[in-house]
Amino acid sequence: MSNDVLEMRSITKAFPGVVALEDVTLTVERGEIHAICGENGAGKSTLMNVLSGVHPVGSYTGEILFEGEPIHSQSINDSEAKGIVIIHQELALIPHLSVAENIFLGNEQATRGLIDWHETNAKAAELLDRVGLNENPTTPVGQLGVGKQQLIEIAKALSKDVKLLILDEPTAALNDQDSEHLLDLLRQLKAEGITCIMISHKLGELVAVADSTTILRDGKTIETLDMSDPEATQGRMIRGMVGRDLDHLFPERTPNPGDEVFRLEHWRVEHPTQPGRMIVEDASLMVRAGEIVGIAGLMGAGRTELAMSVFGRTYGRNITGKVYMHGKAVDTSNVAVAIDNGIAYATEDRKRYGLNLIEDIRRNISASALGKLSNRGWVNGNEETAVAERYRRDLDIRAPSVMALVGKLSGGNQQKVVLSKWLYTDPEFLILDEPTRGIDVGAKYEIYTIMNRLADAGKAVLVISSELPELLGICDRIYALSGGRITGELPAETATQEQLMELMTRIKD
Repeated sequence: MSNDVLEMRSITKAFPGVVALEDVTLTVERGEIHAICGENGAGKSTLMNVLSGVHPVGSYTGEILFEGEPIHSQSINDSEAKGIVIIHQELALIPHLSVAENIFLGNEQATRGLIDWHETNAKAAELLDRVGLNENPTTPVGQLGVGKQQLIEIAKALSKDVKLLILDEPTAALNDQDSEHLLDLLRQLKAEGITCIMISHKLGELVAVADSTTILRDGKTIETLDMSDPEATQGRMIRGMVGRDLDHLFPERTPNPGDEVFRLEHWRVEHPTQPGRMIVEDASLMVRAGEIVGIAGLMGAGRTELAMSVFGRTYGRNITGKVYMHGKAVDTSNVAVAIDNGIAYATEDRKRYGLNLIEDIRRNISASALGKLSNRGWVNGNEETAVAERYRRDLDIRAPSVMALVGKLSGGNQQKVVLSKWLYTDPEFLILDEPTRGIDVGAKYEIYTIMNRLADAGKAVLVISSELPELLGICDRIYALSGGRITGELPAETATQEQLMELMTRIKD
C-alpha cells in the first residue's frame, strides 16, 4: 500500500498573459516534511494555492489526490474540512483581537450561538502550550512580535485538526532564534504524524529539516530530491532553481573607496511613546564614496530605528546628534529635506512602506521625485513612462510593461522597483534595509550586482541585514550594533561570523 498522502498530477494553471504552472507533479509521503523551492515566480505559492482551495477546482487542470481520494475544493473551507491548512507568508491575524479570538476566528467555541469564553481561552492555552508559546490567550496579537504571531498561526491550524500543514516562507521575517524554534516545532509535528509542506528560500533550513525537496523552475517540476542523499546539497538545489551554477553566491568586486560621503556623530534616539527609553545611544559611523558598509545586529538592536531616524526622523523623538554629507552638517528633519540632501532609504518592509502595490511600476518609480517630472503641478506622463522604462531595462525588472501592477510582481522584481524609485532621486548615500529579505538566491545575486554597480559609480551604500554571511559577502566594512550602541567595526575581508556575533551580543558599559 502506498504511503503517499498527497498526489498532484499534471497541474496547469494560467493567469491572463502568463502560464504560472505547467504540468506540475508533486508527491508527498505521509508524516514527512516536504520542501518546495524555486526562484520567485517559479510557481511555488500558486501550486499551494491550488492545493488549498484558494484557486478553486475548474480554474486549473490536473488532478489532486489526498489520502487516496480525489479532492475538488471550491474554497479554503473545503480544503480545511479535509485537514489541509495553509499559512501564508503574509500572516492573516487581526492585531486588535486577542490570541484566543484569532485562533478560533471562524471556528468559534459556541453553544446556542453564544461564545463560551472560558472554553475558548482554555483551549487556546492548550494549543499555545503545544506550540511552545507561553502567552496569555487574552493578549492582543498586535502586542506580539512576528515570531510569536507565526506560532499563533500554527496553533490556529492545529485547532482545525490539520493533517497536512502548508507553510509559505514561515521564517522569512524571523531572526535565527525564532527560526530555529519554528523548525523544532515542525520536527515535533512530524513526530505527531502531521505532514508538512514548507516553501522557503533559506536553503540551509531545508537541508536541516526537510525529508525531501521538490524544485520548481518557470512553473515546471525540475526534480524531487531525497534529502538523505549526500548529493542533495545546496549547490544541487541552486542549479535546479536557476538552471545554472552560481560559482559564487556573491559577485566579485574590487573595493575602491574614495572620500567620505556620509558621517553620523553621537546619534541618540528616544522611543516614540516611552519617554526616557533610548533606542539608539551615541552611535557614530562613516561611509565613503564607492564603499558598501554593513550594520549587523540582533532583532531589537536598533538597526532599522537608526536608519529611519536618520532618514527624515521617521522614527523616534528627542533625536540628537549630527549628520554630515561631504563633511558639511545637513538637515534631515523630514523626508523631503533628507532626499534633497542626497539621502535615500529603502525600507525593510517593501510591501507596507516601500511600494504602492495597487499602482503600476511607472507610478511607483516616479513617486519619490515627481518634481523632476512636473511643470506647474502637471506631471509629464510621457517622460514618466520613459524614466520607468529606463529603470526597467537597466535593473532588468521582469514585467510585461511599466504599466504592470507592482503587487503582481515577484519579490525580487518588487525590490528592483524599490531601488529604482530611490535611484531616481539621485542619492549620494543609500540605506538598504534587508534588501534581499524574502527573495531567492538568483534574485539575490542580481540585487548584489546592482549594489556593486552603485558602489562602482561612487555611491555610498549602507546595508542592514540579519544574514551574517550576506554582510561578509558583500560589504567592505561592518559595524556591529547591540542595544542601540555601536560595539565595534570590522573589515569584512578578515571578519568572521563568530567575531560579529560576539560584538552583536556585547553589553557596553
